[in-house]
Amino acid sequence: MYYHASCVDFNGKGILLIGPSGSGKSDAALRLIDSGAQLVSDDQVFLENVDGCLMASPPSQIQGMMEVRGIGLIHCTFKAKTQLALAIDLTPPVSVPRMPEINYFEVLNLRIPQLVLNPFEASFTAKVKVALTQEASFFA
Repeated sequence: MYYHASCVDFNGKGILLIGPSGSGKSDAALRLIDSGAQLVSDDQVFLENVDGCLMASPPSQIQGMMEVRGIGLIHCTFKAKTQLALAIDLTPPVSVPRMPEINYFEVLNLRIPQLVLNPFEASFTAKVKVALTQEASFFA
């Protein structure tokens, strides 16, 4: 199924960036890429259940393409498929819970941990890295 989102792979863990148009999906992906992640797909992601794992890949029409606001479309290297480990719901600062309850992103009869973060905070990339390293205990 196609899903309106962006996706990057960080050290073998897929991160799905979700939110409405203009919420900062591409900007967040760009900053994660600048910190060592690799683009999977920007704006549209193909999601599938493969043997009980939630997998993400880019639609063929937009492979390796990314929209960078203020610059335009750029071409970059991309990863053809990743197993999703985390979903991040991008939201304004006032909507980010200080002490969040455990949430999950559910699709295709599968679920992965989901955070609510503001993509424009300077600490966004650091928070994502912390969440990925704390994954087992944080979402238990």
